[in-house]
Amino acid sequence: MIAFVRGLFVRKSPAQVIVDVNGVGYEVHISLNTFSAIEGQTEGLLHTYLHIREDAQVLYGFAELAEKDMFVQLIGVNGIGAATARVMLSSIKPAEIATAILQGNVKLLESIKGIGKKTAERLVLELKDKLHKLPGTLNNASLVSNSLEQEALIALTALGIARSAAEQAVKKVLQLGAAPEKVEDIIKQALKII
Repeated sequence: MIAFVRGLFVRKSPAQVIVDVNGVGYEVHISLNTFSAIEGQTEGLLHTYLHIREDAQVLYGFAELAEKDMFVQLIGVNGIGAATARVMLSSIKPAEIATAILQGNVKLLESIKGIGKKTAERLVLELKDKLHKLPGTLNNASLVSNSLEQEALIALTALGIARSAAEQAVKKVLQLGAAPEKVEDIIKQALKII
């Protein structure tokens, strides 16, 4: 397995980049998120995943390890191939996909080209528990994009409240008009809801 490639970006397009690694050019397929991250760079490192099929060996590259981890999770779902996973990662960021899966937001997943209602429901069903248990870059604490929300969830779970109940309470607090500016306020309001 090729874990990463580091070298000169000889040619870049929104779909792929040619990376010169000591005189060997690797054709690496990328998402739009990765393209945006490396657009201004002439050299760098891409985390990679070698996808082997009967008729081809395709190298996929990612600017961030979190994107690679999400790609691997997505292609593990029945009906999601590497091309579809790349389209998903081009449409929205890995943390947004993970949050949508954890919150059961089928509508957001359906809004991605090539993802229908049944596929979106299958993604939620198959990946929800896996993403909660996944260590490292896609763990449940790092999936929440809002840092106040993240801190509130950590505090509530530390108080012994179930993760799902804490998520629902914090979500309700943030949906009720103006969002609190302090973590303490979110926690207090969430405790009233629980």
